[in-house]
Amino acid sequence: MGLGGCILLIGAGAILAFATDWEMDSVNVDLVGWIMMLVGLVGVFVYVSIARRRRMIVPPTTTVVPDDEKRYR
Repeated sequence: MGLGGCILLIGAGAILAFATDWEMDSVNVDLVGWIMMLVGLVGVFVYVSIARRRRMIVPPTTTVVPDDEKRYR
């Protein structure tokens, strides 16, 4: 699940938890909204931690010789 899906889950969960007054006999809509927001937040944290690992910068292992030194050898 990407970052957009996580944000969508958070938004839909917030709508269910705070903006609706639906009542169902077998389902607590507020609880479903809170669960969706929690899953969305966990997804955001997992996505950010994976994205941070992908951006790790590895220093170069080769030596860089300026152009001036190449001419005089």
